[in-house]
Amino acid sequence: MALFLFLLLVAVILGFIGVLAEGLLYLLFIGILVAIADVLYVGMRIRRSGRRPVR
Repeated sequence: MALFLFLLLVAVILGFIGVLAEGLLYLLFIGILVAIADVLYVGMRIRRSGRRPVR
């Protein structure tokens, strides 16, 4: 969960820098890609964790 929040924070910061700084629009796109990868990563972890039996 900490990794999810950290990557989400990085994505938001990169997005803000990409929007506010002139000529750094590519940071906005990198932030969007990080956010998408983060959501997919958490989705795969949740999906996998449901299949394990409880001990």
